Amino acid sequence: MKRLFDILVALIALSFLAIPFLIVILVLRLTGEGNVWYLQERIGYKGERFRVFKFVTMRVGSEFTGNKDITVRGDPRVLPVGRVLRMTKLNELPQILNVLKGDMSIVGWRPLVPRGFYDYPEDIQQHIVQTQPGITGIGSIVFRDEEAIVTEAGEMGKDLHDCYREDILPYKGEVELWYGEHQGMLLDLKIIFVTAWAIIAPGGIDLGKWFRGLPEPESDLLRKHIHLGPGGKH
Repeated sequence: MKRLFDILVALIALSFLAIPFLIVILVLRLTGEGNVWYLQERIGYKGERFRVFKFVTMRVGSEFTGNKDITVRGDPRVLPVGRVLRMTKLNELPQILNVLKGDMSIVGWRPLVPRGFYDYPEDIQQHIVQTQPGITGIGSIVFRDEEAIVTEAGEMGKDLHDCYREDILPYKGEVELWYGEHQGMLLDLKIIFVTAWAIIAPGGIDLGKWFRGLPEPESDLLRKHIHLGPGGKH
């Protein structure tokens, strides 16, 4: 049932996004370095590796320079058009093609690059790969402004990769496990709606109201950026 839902939603989305995609492709060809697509290796279902489709937002070779696979606010590696694409999340929408290929679902856990995935505790790795990763999901919503978190960590003098391993990944793993325990069509529809609403009105989502029982982050840094309200688990 979920696979049928994914294909149906992906085809409908493509029919609406065909013209915006063509516009983005044209703009990317005429600006920056002229590249359009960025294929990045991620860990997916059953731990299999696959390449995720994205619109280019950063300069060629960015994964080997600066903070490598971590992007901060105002990162000089991000191209001018790329800033708009990242802010609106339009750079992620080509992953609809991954859904049609069967690599991903519309809703699921957020697939990570191998380096990030293997920083998860082994028990979390084993649990989350039992379902398809998604274009969006509870982890994507909770960490929709991850750049702000790592940027503040850097301003505090903390190593960004330590921040990712010690603050972000443990809690991201918790919320992905929460999704695995509660997944169902109603929850997926809520996630799709909240994802769309967060793009239209960023900062205006009461996560605790929409997703009751989400675990609270233990990290003081995350508590400053992630507010679950009265619906969070204490």
